[in-house]
Amino acid sequence: MLPILYRDPQLIAIHKPSNLLVHRSELDRHETRFAIQLLRDQIGQRVYPVHRLDKGTSGVLLFALDKDSAREMSWQFERQEVSKRYLAVVRGHPAESGHIDHALSRRVDDLAWLGEKVQPGPQEAQTDYRRLATVELPIAVDRYPSSRYALLELSPLTGRRHQLRRHMKHIAHPIIGDATHGKGVHNRMLAEHFGSQRLLLACMEMQITHPLTGAAITLNCPLAEDFASVVRALGWQSALPAHWLPSV
Repeated sequence: MLPILYRDPQLIAIHKPSNLLVHRSELDRHETRFAIQLLRDQIGQRVYPVHRLDKGTSGVLLFALDKDSAREMSWQFERQEVSKRYLAVVRGHPAESGHIDHALSRRVDDLAWLGEKVQPGPQEAQTDYRRLATVELPIAVDRYPSSRYALLELSPLTGRRHQLRRHMKHIAHPIIGDATHGKGVHNRMLAEHFGSQRLLLACMEMQITHPLTGAAITLNCPLAEDFASVVRALGWQSALPAHWLPSV
């Protein structure tokens, strides 16, 4: 069962686990389980995706329950009117805060999502970040005698494909567990010492405007246990709001 975070006649939000696709993708043809299908079967009615999370990303995932609401919510995401807060574990110690303004080209799978032919030129992409905690471990990785990691809050101001993962790579602080844009030696170290087998990226909060009433709605989601266990192991619990940590 997918945990339901919010539901009314127009919208439903779930806590998507890591390693679950939102919908069928040409890049993951072998996959047979999708959030859209699982949720439809769970609640017994059709659901309409209005945005997406990467397969490896967990957290708040919003669907509409009718076509009109889906259209309005999709416009909100396209107009960049939806505020989102993510949590990520990255390699190294970034600055305490920063703004990343780095254009990103479209990826092949964007074409299938948009359902139309588009040019693969670069698109404006901006992300704000804030450092919440750091750690230096006495574990040699690569050519260094110790390894440094940081817990970040990420706020994408635009919604490009793999934006957060690509932006963190761009500033040389890739997200741990990212097999495409990250560093394999660090991914393997976290897996070996802390049992982390996932992308350490989660959508924790989303602020939307209700498509029918116009009310402001904030959707929150606690960390999945497989992410929270890494946070606890690194001693970072106090850096997070209590409602972002799962009850033990």
